[in-house]
Amino acid sequence: MLPSHPWNAERASEIIAAHGAAEGATLPILHALQEAFGHVPEAAVPMIAAALNLTRAEVHGVVTFYHDFRRAPPGRHVVKLCRAEACQSAGGRAVADGVRTRLGVSWGGTTPDGRVTLEAVYCLGLCATAPAAMVDGEVIGRLDEAAAERMLRAIR
Repeated sequence: MLPSHPWNAERASEIIAAHGAAEGATLPILHALQEAFGHVPEAAVPMIAAALNLTRAEVHGVVTFYHDFRRAPPGRHVVKLCRAEACQSAGGRAVADGVRTRLGVSWGGTTPDGRVTLEAVYCLGLCATAPAAMVDGEVIGRLDEAAAERMLRAIR
């Protein structure tokens, strides 16, 4: 389960200051903010822009370009399903379709009860045990429809 941290402008300022002097500071700042708050809060964008002498549009462009950054808080559990070729060739598409149907969400969506966020990833490095998933940072290999059902039951 992911920790829940409400937005705190003072904490965000500390994070930005701690990483702001580094070369290419935008990505480290965004990663640190997401780690602290579970997502990159919209209120942080102008703070980052001011600290790094960038436009808000430039910061927003980085946030929206990289799929790893969330712009809204995730569910209490995050399920990442591998969509790379090795997992697809080992039955990952059927597993993914089943998970999406059971949860009733699209990629990047969160169940209405806020319990589960479903994300697509494009390699977990478990190609030899495809299809693969990651649930709250724990990897799962050899995922089939029965294992996916057990995985979802455990977090719902």
